[in-house]
Amino acid sequence: MPSPMDLAALSGAQGAAERHQAFEKAFPVRSLADVLDQPVDIADPIFEISKPMHGRRISTRELGLLTFVRNLNRAVFLSIDPQAQVNVKSWTKSGTDGAPQGGGVMTVMRGPVLEKAAVNMSVVWGPSYPSIEKEYSGQPYLAAGVSLICHPYNPNAPIAHMNIRVLKVGAGDDYLFWMGGGGDLTPMVRFQEDTDSFHASFRAACEAHPLGDYPKFKQWCDEYFFIPHRGETRGVGGIFFDYLKVSGETDLGLLLNTAQVFAHQYAEILQRRVTTPFTDELKEQHLYWRGRYAEFNLVHDRGTRFGLMSGGNIEAIFASLPPVVKW
Repeated sequence: MPSPMDLAALSGAQGAAERHQAFEKAFPVRSLADVLDQPVDIADPIFEISKPMHGRRISTRELGLLTFVRNLNRAVFLSIDPQAQVNVKSWTKSGTDGAPQGGGVMTVMRGPVLEKAAVNMSVVWGPSYPSIEKEYSGQPYLAAGVSLICHPYNPNAPIAHMNIRVLKVGAGDDYLFWMGGGGDLTPMVRFQEDTDSFHASFRAACEAHPLGDYPKFKQWCDEYFFIPHRGETRGVGGIFFDYLKVSGETDLGLLLNTAQVFAHQYAEILQRRVTTPFTDELKEQHLYWRGRYAEFNLVHDRGTRFGLMSGGNIEAIFASLPPVVKW
């Protein structure tokens, strides 16, 4: 993670080229091998929360990848809004027999630039998988992932969402290992430059990995983030993939590619838009427009339903909702 000096240089950079150079210095792209080989911080609350499953259903290397992505996005958001107040809270869950079933760490930031940003990480497990599709339901499972959402104050700056996750279902050593993830952009005021750069970066990230399939993942995203009762898509899309079989550690590179590309692209977009002037009228429209986002997350999002069905932390599940919204 960058030093305070790096963050100061980033927030103080004025021109687009200067900001980009400062950002690249503060957040260099890391290789999968580098991230997997880094030592896990045993003082991190998520380490203790997930400890019963270490070496059984989640390796310390997998845990290290997820914590790297979480810490990267925490730092990126703080670089955009250094004045944001940060609230970090841990949570745990137990089964009916009192046995631990994991938990998570949620980070919520509120500031003058990023009105609300949340970066959540969880590692949960249980004896009965609450599959929404009913397939594999009732089998032991472990689900681990990082999800984030950002609601900027400025109506010209888009909402963005990113998620990466791993899922293991089955008894003993005979379990299925899947991964999923993606990132998407939801602007009220659409700038073609932002849409084009966002999609071009995800295309490059997919092309750099054998499991990447940008055309398929883009279509999947458009179909997933569709609001049926409104007859419209949520934003300008991005990529979305789910239930991709993991055959080895190198497959996890797709998750790292997705997370790093998202962090870099969204930071550049925010740097372009958070200072754009806007009127009171546009801000009022912004509050009503945010309602579309809330509607999708509450009614249609599978992640929300999975969290509720698996006994997840309510505060963490609903952290994705806008801070202020009107209908």
